[in-house]
This record gives sequence, C-alpha cells and structure tokens, in this order.
Amino acid sequence: MRLRPLTLRALLAGIVLTLLAASPALASTYRYWSFWDGAGGTWAYATQGPSSLRPADGSVQGFHFVVSKDAADQAAPPRTAPDFAAICSSTAPVAGKKRIALVIDFGTPAEAQAGETPPQDAPRTACAQVGPDATTAEALAEVAKPLRYNSAALLCAISGYPKQGCGEPIADAAPTPAATADSGSGAGGGPSAGLLAGIAAVAALAAAAVWQSRRRRSR
Repeated sequence: MRLRPLTLRALLAGIVLTLLAASPALASTYRYWSFWDGAGGTWAYATQGPSSLRPADGSVQGFHFVVSKDAADQAAPPRTAPDFAAICSSTAPVAGKKRIALVIDFGTPAEAQAGETPPQDAPRTACAQVGPDATTAEALAEVAKPLRYNSAALLCAISGYPKQGCGEPIADAAPTPAATADSGSGAGGGPSAGLLAGIAAVAALAAAAVWQSRRRRSR
C-alpha cells in the first residue's frame, strides 16, 4: 500500500510529538529547608507546612537544608534518625504542655549558598516543650531562633541560616533522575532504547517519503 504524502506527514508529526512528550523534562533545582515527619521511626516528607501542622505530644519533626529538583521524590531526609526517646529523654514532661523532638540538619558545605557555611556539620537535636495546640513552627521558634519567613510564609532560615535567599531556583538544564531512569547503561548515560527506536522510525518514514516522491517524478 502506497502512503500518500499527507499520510506520511501525519505519521511523522505524530511520532515527533510522541518523542517530545517522552523526552526527559527539564527541571529546576531549588535550595531550601525541607520539612519531614518522623512518625514510626522513619522520615517521611511532611504533607503540611510547619506553620499549619500541630503535632501530638511525642512527635518528631525534622528540617533539612537541601538542594533538590523535586521535593517529594528527590529531597534527602535529615541525617539523624527520628528518635523521640533519645532527643527528649532529659526533658521531663509538664502538665498542660507537649514535647516535640526536633532534628535540624543544616546540610553540607556543598549545599550551602555562595559565601555561606552551615553553622555545624552534624544535625542539631532539641526537645521543645510547648502548649498543646502549638504548631511545629512554634516549637521550632522555641529552640532555633531566629527564624526567617518570606511574604508567602515560606520558611527561609533556621537559627539565622542561610542569611539571605528563600527557595529560589538554581539554574539547571539537566534532566531529573527519574526522567533518566531508563537511560542507556553506558558510563555517560545517553538516550533510552525507546527514544533511539523512535528516531530510527522517523528516519525510516522520512526515507520512504523521499523514495516515493522520486518514484512519482520518474513516472
């Protein structure tokens, strides 16, 4: 069956659009304070912000200054385990108060903004004793002042770190790790097998279009 020029063009356009949709998406990298919940002894990315979450007595909350493309999938949790007993063992319970264990990880020098250095290498731990309705942000303010927020209530600094900036994107043109999960196994990565097959298909259709065009002219 001979494909008409219009049909060939439609096939070519469809495959090109499919390749564009399947190609690795560009993502922005951000430097920011990530927020974590330590329920059950493991870190999970918090589903609420520290200003709205009201943790129960005995909770563990974590903060980690990170450089990450995607908060939920790529950000690393604090480097200290969420252990309430270890963090709050020396803080006796008080009637009408709750105890919140906090882990504050200032990150590494490699993650710091230009001209700044993390206040300490290892994560800091503290046990905040606050009112029963207190939020995580209020507990954090008890043990890690000064805090800095922007106009959108985004937490920008803990204990004055960093001195400036607040979650701005960092110029980055590299595809996200998730997008390159199917990349070739060569040392330098490379396009996936599906992408290479698609490119080959486009090339084959283009060659067919040229051949049919020449065949019609030769008649």
